[in-house]
Amino acid sequence: MPSQRRTSAFIGMLGMLGMLGLLGLFGSGFAAAAPTVPAVANLGLPQARQITLAEALTFARSHQPAVLASLARMRTEKANAEVPRAQYYPVLGLTAQLLEGTTNNTTASYLTSPFVDLPRIGGTPTTNGSDARWRPYASTLAGAGLSQEIFDFGRIAAEAAAADARVTVAARAADTQLLDIELNVEEAFFAVHAAKAILQASEDAYQRSLVHRDFAGAGVKSGLRSPIELTRADADLTRFDTARIRARGGVSASQAVLAAAVGSSDLVLDAADQTPLSVDLPALPNAIQLASERDPRLQEALARLRQQELETRAVGALARPELRLSAAISGRAGGATPSNGGPEASGDGYLPNVPNWDGALVLSWPVFDPTINARQRAARVAEEVQRSEIELVRQQVISAVEQAYVGVVVARDALPSLEHELEAARANYAQADARFKAGLGTSVELADAEALRADAEIRLAIGVFDLARTRAAFGRAIAEGAESHP
Repeated sequence: MPSQRRTSAFIGMLGMLGMLGLLGLFGSGFAAAAPTVPAVANLGLPQARQITLAEALTFARSHQPAVLASLARMRTEKANAEVPRAQYYPVLGLTAQLLEGTTNNTTASYLTSPFVDLPRIGGTPTTNGSDARWRPYASTLAGAGLSQEIFDFGRIAAEAAAADARVTVAARAADTQLLDIELNVEEAFFAVHAAKAILQASEDAYQRSLVHRDFAGAGVKSGLRSPIELTRADADLTRFDTARIRARGGVSASQAVLAAAVGSSDLVLDAADQTPLSVDLPALPNAIQLASERDPRLQEALARLRQQELETRAVGALARPELRLSAAISGRAGGATPSNGGPEASGDGYLPNVPNWDGALVLSWPVFDPTINARQRAARVAEEVQRSEIELVRQQVISAVEQAYVGVVVARDALPSLEHELEAARANYAQADARFKAGLGTSVELADAEALRADAEIRLAIGVFDLARTRAAFGRAIAEGAESHP
């Protein structure tokens, strides 16, 4: 169903994998924006151009390949919708024929029918079975014909309505695709801020560790500290140096994911500083009501049911009669002896020089066609499938709203605890740092305090990022941006 159409989920998966790669920095995961970050090391990528979230969303709506593909599918359905309506226009055709065959004629005269195809042999002597001749004669014909629909008893209108319904389905699918792309852009945008926050934390930890290593080295040199203090400080410094190298790569990776999410030709894009999103939420029942009214996945499921109902009607309309006007002008000649004893045609039938014209009003009616009946029965069964899928999609929409709502509430309520945790970790680090400088503490004690502080900084950044991400997911669940789409 619609979730299978979410081709942009691959980009979102890349973003999640990129963030998971950052977990190895301090044993944690995602993070949020920091006001300033150190310069990213040269990894062979160009300088990232900054872009705001609004600019990223606007660019993605008109340049993201998945969005362009869905719009192209909608244009295709619009073009297909013109096909059945073309049956209202006249049809002009030309024909030229050379026929070699027997000429055992009767007095029948008729037009060909789309349901009964019979060749007409005229102007030759009437024969019965015993007088039949097996000598072939040449016969030529060249002509132009015009056919115009007079009355189709609603068949073309039924086909056109079904084609229009397919356009509606494609439009709802495009809306679903666009909302998914916007969510991916938001997640990728916040992921860049997360990567930059992790880089800031790792750089700060490295700088503090560098000061501690130098302080421990001076203590060992003066004989006031044991050499193990220096080796431990040097090991911590190397660990934090590795973390900041990985963090720099994480920034570049997240910037590349952002560029892919918006469909930019740039290899990397940087997220500009962004005001935190509002975390105001409607009541859960109101949110479910909004999703039921606006979610394009549900609208697409309803449109598919309507399309299938119209398809069933269009198939049934194939069994209705059809009234057409037919006119033709032609030249013909046959090499056989005429039945009235007149002169034979010049050129032995190879030159169509005998003129004729005709006009006819033709009624055609497939009174019984088992194929049409079978197709109509199959279409009715397909209607039942679409009806059952509507309830499935409705349940999926409600479940997505509930999960996103809980995710936002949990992320929002966890922030105060994370902020308090960081305050306590910083106070603990300040005490450990003072004890170490006073000669009362050890490198092990200081390293533990440093790891606790760095972990608290990243956990708070995780919380901020998680709140932004879950709020974006909640907005997608209630189709928050659907009303702004053209």
